[in-house]
Amino acid sequence: MSGYVFIIGGEAVSWKSSKQTCIARSTMESEFIALDKTGEEVEWLRNFLKDIPYWPKQVAPICIHCDSQAKIGRVGSMMYNDKSHHIKRRHNTVRELLSNGIITVDYVKLKDNASDPLTKGLSREEVEKTSKEMGLRPRTSQHGGNST
Repeated sequence: MSGYVFIIGGEAVSWKSSKQTCIARSTMESEFIALDKTGEEVEWLRNFLKDIPYWPKQVAPICIHCDSQAKIGRVGSMMYNDKSHHIKRRHNTVRELLSNGIITVDYVKLKDNASDPLTKGLSREEVEKTSKEMGLRPRTSQHGGNST
């Protein structure tokens, strides 16, 4: 499972949780697949923000929080020695986003990673906590009663 959450002004504006569509042979490969998918959304969001007339045209690099220090170390590395062509392509794409100043990648502890709960089953309390961190409000019935 991969997931991401984009938060602007304390509110979630985009989020996704999905099964990965290609097979990864290691956790590192899985992390690069997730980072590549996140990079696609970053590019879409940057273009969207640039199209808003009242948004400053200069969009700052989008910071991606990652709970894997090993992945952060490999992201900027010019060296990639894996034999999987599809992973090498993803690595190059992410490295290009980084070198062009479109993204930055910073370490965040697993417990503080807002997208991590999107990749696993959660209890009701964890869902409520995660929703609050994302700036989402609980759904209420339009008619004032419980929905059935």
